[in-house]
Amino acid sequence: MGEQVFGLSAALVTAFDEAGAIDAGRMVRHARWCLDQGCGSVTLFGTTGEGASISRTERSALLRAFRDSGIAPGETIGCVMANAAGDAIEQAAELLDGGAHGVLLAPPSYFKNLSEDGLFGWFTQVIGALGDKARGIILYNIPSVTAVELSVPLIGRIRAAFPAAIMGVKDSSGNWPYTERLLAEHKDIAILIGDERSLAAGVRLGAQGAISGMANIIPDRLLPMIREGRDDREVHQLVEAVLGFPVTPAVKALVAHRTGEPGFARTRAPLLPTPSEGASRLGAALDGLGAAAAAA
Repeated sequence: MGEQVFGLSAALVTAFDEAGAIDAGRMVRHARWCLDQGCGSVTLFGTTGEGASISRTERSALLRAFRDSGIAPGETIGCVMANAAGDAIEQAAELLDGGAHGVLLAPPSYFKNLSEDGLFGWFTQVIGALGDKARGIILYNIPSVTAVELSVPLIGRIRAAFPAAIMGVKDSSGNWPYTERLLAEHKDIAILIGDERSLAAGVRLGAQGAISGMANIIPDRLLPMIREGRDDREVHQLVEAVLGFPVTPAVKALVAHRTGEPGFARTRAPLLPTPSEGASRLGAALDGLGAAAAAA
């Protein structure tokens, strides 16, 4: 295993109130719980956080709420999911100007069958426009959502163009041969494993940690996987249970179960909450894990 630099970041769920507005207070309490449990940071606006369904105004308001709460900006990472390069530049600049630890940068995803040169041009435009403030960029490979794969050679091209700006790669491909190649060629930066079932194996090959949806629920079980490269079969089984449902609502159902706050299960359209029968099955799977985490 290589030096542990990044550690564990909770891919924070976004809490909504009964009217559908973001419940910043509930999110801050949950973020503090994640940090108190050993997460080095929380990641806002990612896939688990329904970032694609959150407006620019809401992003700014939530970032202010986190700063005002006393959570250090350096304990936050923000995800940027945008098709227009200009939108991505504005969102990334806001995060970096506010002192965020990093920017999780997803590729544009509306147009399909994109060439590597086209993707390189988009990333070059976004990162280049940030100028001297460009830092802490984590390239986000999640082809199951974006239908865009960031090839290992493309990552190399982006790194070569912006060597000081790229912190790492979040690999949520679920493709172990890809992960192996990524680690073989780029483990000098923070390779972060998005599929918890591959986390310990990735760490043993040099991965530096994870930005994880399951860290909303069981950070205590994930930390040994990151620190020691130790597999946890029960975690694998819980992830398999989650994958039996649309993932983001399923994770939110588990957060609601852990905290005893049903409001955490609310989603924003087009996502729908996990049906009650499914939520009960997920809760039983979590209870069977033996997790004894206290409610936030």
